[in-house]
Amino acid sequence: MAMVTLKDIAKATGKSITTVSRALNDYDDVSAATKVLVRRVAADLGYVPNIVAQRLQKQHTDTIGLILPTFGPRFSDPFFSELLAGVGNRAADLGYDLLVATRAPGEEETKAYCSMVQGGQVDGFVLVRTRRKDARIECLKNANYPFVAFGRAEAGYDFPYVDEDGVYAMQLVVKHLVALGHRRIACIAPPPELMFAAYRKQGFLEEMKKANIEMDAALFRVGDLTQRDGYEQASALMDLPDPPTAIVSCNDLMAFGAMSAAQDRGLVVGKDISITGFDDIPMAEHSHPSLTTVHQPIYQIGSMVCEMLIQLIRGEELKEKHILLKPALIARQSSGVLTNENRR
Repeated sequence: MAMVTLKDIAKATGKSITTVSRALNDYDDVSAATKVLVRRVAADLGYVPNIVAQRLQKQHTDTIGLILPTFGPRFSDPFFSELLAGVGNRAADLGYDLLVATRAPGEEETKAYCSMVQGGQVDGFVLVRTRRKDARIECLKNANYPFVAFGRAEAGYDFPYVDEDGVYAMQLVVKHLVALGHRRIACIAPPPELMFAAYRKQGFLEEMKKANIEMDAALFRVGDLTQRDGYEQASALMDLPDPPTAIVSCNDLMAFGAMSAAQDRGLVVGKDISITGFDDIPMAEHSHPSLTTVHQPIYQIGSMVCEMLIQLIRGEELKEKHILLKPALIARQSSGVLTNENRR
């Protein structure tokens, strides 16, 4: 992507480069009409002020970027808090600043990446919550800009990443529930455009098949990874004529929502119904009941992707470009032991 310069704006407006620069910086000796013209043309051309131009003279900013693909209320998601702490602390250890922004997933988010690349604000990016077809990855690869992701994408994309083995993780969860005697096992899955959703669904269905459990389509629902939606999806599942005896939630926040829905119906979680999560965020151990979940070291992953990114920025060769971690199942009270009268 070609960078729009002051010279381009000067050519389009018929003004001098000096006038354009002074207009954009709101100098008093430039008329109001000229300021309006210059700013309108600059916006039309997609000009982004290079706020770190002086630092870029040495070809780096000592800053890495992370744009959280989140709607406002979900910024408080403990998953992101853990990840940011891991990235930020490691960046500081290595002498780098961390620039964090938030954008709702979609076109505006992709524009933010392209603008930060064009403006030279950061030396590289940490990507999170990768998607099957990820416009952010295309933008950064086309610009030949350094980045490392927490997560994979569809075949055809080659980039450095750290990820957890979602297939294996969900197999552990289903094995655990089957061992407790469950046959009516529901799943609240993540949005399908997220890449990790595909792996978790694959692992869930494969292990159900191994256990000779035919999957009832009514027991598979999609949530938006929030506690509120976990409550709503679990409520719909428990209102079925033949409700599940276990609910597998594909993140901890949806599991917390599911537990609340069960408790509002007078059910004892871990006795009348089993509920599991994924991530093992700090509050999982201290919820009531404590949450059975899949542990992935989110803080450590943040540190790993940060260090890999800084190695790329410094021109160092990565020892491992693709790191796939084996998660562990943490069995707690929320899965409990299925009572005989609830076996199906």
